Amino acid sequence: MSVSELSTSTQNYLKAIWGLKEWSSEPVTATLISAQLGLKLSSVSDAVRKMAKQGLVSHTPYGAVELTDRGRQYALDMVRRHRLLESFLVQALDYTWDEVHDEAENLEHAVSDMLIERVDKFLNFPSRDPHGDPIPTVDGNITIPRAHRLSDSGAQSQVIVERISDSDPQLLAFLKEHGIVTGAVLDTREGAPFSESLEVRVFGSAPWVLLGRPATDAVFVAPHTP
Repeated sequence: MSVSELSTSTQNYLKAIWGLKEWSSEPVTATLISAQLGLKLSSVSDAVRKMAKQGLVSHTPYGAVELTDRGRQYALDMVRRHRLLESFLVQALDYTWDEVHDEAENLEHAVSDMLIERVDKFLNFPSRDPHGDPIPTVDGNITIPRAHRLSDSGAQSQVIVERISDSDPQLLAFLKEHGIVTGAVLDTREGAPFSESLEVRVFGSAPWVLLGRPATDAVFVAPHTP
């Protein structure tokens, strides 16, 4: 069965469960899924029970929700659709990286497997989307970049931006305005005292920019060696 045969809501649930696990080591619970999707907890609990009966997730009452092998494959199919569509919108239709998330959310449920494979070929089989997120292969393989949140880097370090969360379009626009994009090398230093902030600048050119915790949590980096 193709992921296209699942309902839109099931597709969303599976992708959300995968996304919560991808970005955090915290166990995925119905409460977290509810917050992620903006749905009532009772609705999420009912959906989890239904997906468990379908063999898509495993779940114990009040415990963590885990994708089965089958559920994981479908979830990665949806992640693949989303990230390829974001890449296509940027590269072929001149969208900016802060405009594509919602568009891809709508399109990913409507396109066929054939169209996605044609998009992949058209883009020359990209490994990452515009935000640096890895794109699963057609057979469900994915390589998560080794990166940590900028907020965990500390002051007086030099890092390279690996990926940036696309959940806040306004933040994406702000970061791009200051050159904080995937592949950028950043210098860091301590921000305002007691504020959980960092000052960063793009190496070699840009002025220092003060970033609060929401921004430094959204930017994932790796150590950079000149």
